[in-house]
Order: sequence, then structure tokens, then C-alpha cells
Amino acid sequence: MMISDLLRNQVIVSAEVHQTVLEIAKLMVQHNIGAVPVLQDGKLVGIFSERDLMSRVVVAGSDPARTVVSQVMTEDPLTVVPTDSLETCMTLMKRHGFRHLPVCAGHQLSGVISLRDILLHNLDEKDDEVRMMRAYLHSTPEAS
Repeated sequence: MMISDLLRNQVIVSAEVHQTVLEIAKLMVQHNIGAVPVLQDGKLVGIFSERDLMSRVVVAGSDPARTVVSQVMTEDPLTVVPTDSLETCMTLMKRHGFRHLPVCAGHQLSGVISLRDILLHNLDEKDDEVRMMRAYLHSTPEAS
């Protein structure tokens, strides 16, 4: 399965470099997401995650209402393309300790894939397998 399959119904939520951390944190809470891609002139320049919020704003004692996201985001984030596999995403996430990867087609942001998205997809696949096995077991005639 490719990333594009999981992004099909995703609403793209993004921020602009000039927005404050408080504005973006509210956006994250409103959409129940853990990371937001940051754009400048329509191009991806960074990603701002819950981890950035904690380590670069809260612990640093910065005022979220006065801190601009471009000062505390992770710049030039690692990205994947829509045709990459979920296995590729999992490998990159594991290797780099990320839970979110922006998905870009060229310079165009296509969405964000999260570890949660992948895990929920894998659970759905396992549920389907269990249902098929149960149906098979119940449909098999008993040996006489």
C-alpha cells in the first residue's frame, strides 16, 4: 500500500512562517493533530510538532503568543512522496525518531503521514484478516 492511499480523505492543515506558536497550537488542538507543516510562499520550509512546542517553547520559557513559529520549527524536514510505501515511512520514522512525515509531490505539500495513521491502518488490516479466518472456520463443513 502507498502513502497516497492513506491520504485520500485527509484535510491538509498547514501553517505560515509568520504565525505565532499560540495560533498554531490552537490549530493543532482544533484538528487533533500532533504536527503541522510550515509553509512559506506555498513551499514546505519546516514542521512544527508537539515535541518542538515542549522543547523549544515551554522548556525554553518562551511566550507562545510572541514567538513566531519560524524561530522554533524543525527546518527543512525529511519528506516522503505519495508513491512511497508505508514500510518506507515506518523505516524512516524508526531510524530518525519521527512520528510525522510531510508528504510532498515536487514542492507541493500533499499531506502529513503519522505513525498513528500507519498503526491504525495495520490494525484495520489485522481485523479484516481475523474476520476472514473466522468466516472460513465457520463455513468449513465438520469432518465426520
